[in-house]
Amino acid sequence: MGSFEGSRWKMRAEKRKKNAPKELERLKSLLRADADAVMEEVKEVAAVLPPAVLSVLQGLGKTEKDHEFEQQSNKRNKKTFLDEHGQYPVWMHSRQKKKLRAQRLKEKKKSKLAKGRAR
Repeated sequence: MGSFEGSRWKMRAEKRKKNAPKELERLKSLLRADADAVMEEVKEVAAVLPPAVLSVLQGLGKTEKDHEFEQQSNKRNKKTFLDEHGQYPVWMHSRQKKKLRAQRLKEKKKSKLAKGRAR
C-alpha cells in the first residue's frame, strides 16, 4: 500500500499535464462561443466591476476587525513564529512546533552555560 500511495500523485500530475492543453482549448472555445451568454449568467449571480472600482471598494470596505487582524498578525516574531503570548500559529504542524521549541531551548541553555562560565 505504501509504494502505491507515493506513485498515485505522480500519475495524477502526469495526467494533468497531458490533459491541460485540451482543457485549456475547451475553456477558450466555451468563452468564444457563448461569451455574451456566460457573462449574462455571471452578472445575474454577481456584480461585475472593473478592476479600478473594485480596488477602491476593497480599500473602503475594511472594518475595524480587519485592521485588528492585520495588526495581530504583525505581532509575531519572524524567527520563532511566536506571538506575544508565546503561542505558535494554528496552521503550524506539531512536529514543526516541537522542532522550533527544542531549538529555542537549546539556544537558551547554551547562553546560560556561557553566562555561568563568565562568573
